[in-house]
Amino acid sequence: MGKESNAAGIFHWATLAAALALLNASLTFENVWPTLAIKLNRQLSAEAALCVLGLVLARRWLGPPSNRTLRALAVVWVLLVAGRYAEVTSRSLYGRDINLYWDVRLMPDVGAMFAFVLHPWLVAPVLAAGVAIPLLVYAPLRWSLGFVNRAAAEARGRRVLAVMAGAVLLLSVVQRIDGRVLPIATVADPVARVYAREAGELVYELSGAGVRALPPPASIASDLSRVHGADVFVIFMESYGAVSWQRPEFIDALAPSRQDLDAAIRDTGRHVVSGLVESTTFGGESWLAHLTLLSGTEVRDQDTTVRLMAQQRDTMVKVFGRGGYRTVAIMPGIQRNWPEGAFYGFDKIYGAFELDYQGPPFGWWDITDQFALAKIDALEVAQQPRAPLFVVFPTISTHAPFTPAPPYQPDWTRMLTAKPHDDEELDVAWNDQPDWLNLSPSYVKAMIYANATIGGYLRLRGDRDLVVVLIGDHQPPALVSGEGASWDVPVHVITGRRAVLDRLQQHGFREGLPPHQPRLGKLSALTPILLDAFGD
Repeated sequence: MGKESNAAGIFHWATLAAALALLNASLTFENVWPTLAIKLNRQLSAEAALCVLGLVLARRWLGPPSNRTLRALAVVWVLLVAGRYAEVTSRSLYGRDINLYWDVRLMPDVGAMFAFVLHPWLVAPVLAAGVAIPLLVYAPLRWSLGFVNRAAAEARGRRVLAVMAGAVLLLSVVQRIDGRVLPIATVADPVARVYAREAGELVYELSGAGVRALPPPASIASDLSRVHGADVFVIFMESYGAVSWQRPEFIDALAPSRQDLDAAIRDTGRHVVSGLVESTTFGGESWLAHLTLLSGTEVRDQDTTVRLMAQQRDTMVKVFGRGGYRTVAIMPGIQRNWPEGAFYGFDKIYGAFELDYQGPPFGWWDITDQFALAKIDALEVAQQPRAPLFVVFPTISTHAPFTPAPPYQPDWTRMLTAKPHDDEELDVAWNDQPDWLNLSPSYVKAMIYANATIGGYLRLRGDRDLVVVLIGDHQPPALVSGEGASWDVPVHVITGRRAVLDRLQQHGFREGLPPHQPRLGKLSALTPILLDAFGD
């Protein structure tokens, strides 16, 4: 009997240790960069300790909790696990913290994108996993909470659990004061802070404090005397980050296409100056960068976007409109009504419907960047007589996952037909499946296509007086850009107007395509720099 009792006791304490370890690990795991996988670590969870201590005290003072209470607690725990996973995965893949207030709204669109690029036979298992995973997470958590609750029924168990939980909570307080204390067993950041932060943001917005905190209207003015008569293009190149000029594998792989782009600039009698600016977003949410540059106001989140667009603000678009320009937006990614466009003041917005692409589909939006440029050239640039154009074009062909990259078509007249590419080219492009654990090769192919498209258009319109502002909207996602990448993006200004280039060099731009450190400043500071270069 003694041996059986000892064995039962050992088994009991071992099982309790496993239950506690599971609860702790469920809120302290970290990401395996740069994937969707997770790994365990030696961190401790203050929330798990607080829950254990709460079970002990509740059982002593209020009696044993009901099964219904334990089930509700397990559901809350699943939400905490989801918050932890979203937080660490977002930092790994996108290089930024999750923004639940906005990111959750984008989940249907993101899901649609992944459904498009996944093999059809993978869609059903992925959907099934989305339903099954929360249930699979719930079951062991419910068991762990139940076992801890049963262990707290005995006086000895309550003492052990209370001491352990109290020690972890004490350590969390001490490490907040001095992080050097017991570094081998650090206490993880509480997951509840994610939800608390989002709740605080909701209260902040509902109270009207967000609107009151908006920065004052930027001073946006220019007589556009240095660009008078030229067509001005502002092209936001999707996922074009400074990392493409910094990582050796990108530098080497992209060098030939950049040499071709540089040759297209020189051969058409133009020159280029370049620099780096700090974007207001990383790995996604491109519209934050678009709004920042066009309004001259720093916009780093969707809340500021909504607040800003509810105001009457001047924009770069309106400056050109007042200067006698026809202002046009090429928005191939817009597939529905875009009421935000009214804020900018465009004369004409070409969304997916207006562009009317009839060619083979590429990526999430079907439309290719080369087609979009060819269509606008036919609809707007080629028309004579006309006012000079101010064109804003956020590209889409270099959007993650970067595959399939469209083949570049040297014959631009074919781009407006239903068969812009040969079948062999399409087969090669469509059979190129992304490696989700290493998207860098796909990124390179997409960037080569982007460079070819810009260079090709410069040659196509070598007869036109152009000022082209080519700027990255943000770095590619962290699984491409790497850990610890900056938020810097390149900006190039391509034109034959020497006065514009000289003025930009006074602001820190340098001759040539390579963008050099130090950065010129924040993206919002680029707006007055460009307008100053365009005129007094």
